[in-house]
Amino acid sequence: MKYRKFGKLDWEVSVLGFGAMRLPVIDDDSSQIDEPKAAAMIRHAIDQGVNYVDMAYTYHQEQSERFVGKVLKDGYRDKVRVATKMPSWLVEEEADFDRLLTEQMTRLELDYLDFYLLHSLNARSWSNFQKLDVFTWAEKRMAEGLFGQLCFSFHDDYPVFESIVEGYDNWAMAQIQYNYMDIDVQAGTKGLKLASDRGLAVVVMEPLRGGRLVKDPQPDPIAGVWAKSDRDWTPAAWALHWVWDQPEVTTALSGMHTMAEVEENLAIASNSAVGKLTDEDHALIKEVRHTYQDLMPIPCTQCEYCLPCPSGVAIPRIFDIYNDAAAYDSWDRSKWAYNEFIKPEEMADQCVECGECEAACPQNIKIIEWLATVHQKLAKPPA
Repeated sequence: MKYRKFGKLDWEVSVLGFGAMRLPVIDDDSSQIDEPKAAAMIRHAIDQGVNYVDMAYTYHQEQSERFVGKVLKDGYRDKVRVATKMPSWLVEEEADFDRLLTEQMTRLELDYLDFYLLHSLNARSWSNFQKLDVFTWAEKRMAEGLFGQLCFSFHDDYPVFESIVEGYDNWAMAQIQYNYMDIDVQAGTKGLKLASDRGLAVVVMEPLRGGRLVKDPQPDPIAGVWAKSDRDWTPAAWALHWVWDQPEVTTALSGMHTMAEVEENLAIASNSAVGKLTDEDHALIKEVRHTYQDLMPIPCTQCEYCLPCPSGVAIPRIFDIYNDAAAYDSWDRSKWAYNEFIKPEEMADQCVECGECEAACPQNIKIIEWLATVHQKLAKPPA
């Protein structure tokens, strides 16, 4: 296993972290973790040098923390540092801070957490945490020995990320979505470098884009690009080596689902290094990125010239979800995202066909037609 310094801390973390988000389950029920299989996977990873385990309040329908608490018995707690996350969307008042932390530590059967993250920060939750002064609370609990470091995970645009990084002097770590497709998405490469420059450890989530970059079989155009290389690497190896090639990355989380995935990722991690990729490798990955983008049917560049929509339709976000489905053949995931993250008043069926968006679109997209198509394909059927 390879290790890297964890930001400002006098500690080195394994380049591969275990994310307890996509563990094996029974009967496709995410709340029913297949405990023997999952426990064997996590303990094997730890035995092979993984020393960072990450979970959250909501993972596996609130069962992840309880399960990991069991796995870390028998001496395994002493071999790892543990991170979990406060669900920011459930915080309404200051009293929620202690209520949630206490509940999570009870689930884990631990009296100390190494890292406590404010989960999935965005503009709204960041404003709420500032209003409730989460920092004074956190510093008191750290002084009491309940957790070691305050950190955050992030899902919003770069300007919000910058305001969060600059908004508190003692962040230990930022957790960001980052992979070779998301260099300009959310925090992106710019955010990675900002956090690193400020001395934060940067923990990468979704290095395989939720498994979409390693779908088997690969789309024919993507497989054709990979075939140009002499390297005998799997799609997972390409994606993970790209992440670990960058010195600003501290560790990459993988939500492993099978023992085979654990073994593969351990092997890739053991051969990782900053600067491992050649100029030819980077050029090939850039070609893969462009090929995926070419598989996206709506030529939306997210410029937002179409906004604000007079009817409130979230046009760029809707198109991004649809393009994701088409490029990665992830229709079920995109249906879930459309119905989960797009408010009813922002959905495509709210379009009144006024045409203002089409007049403003520099790509000349037939936005009205595409909105109708997206809603037909992704919306839940009427109850």
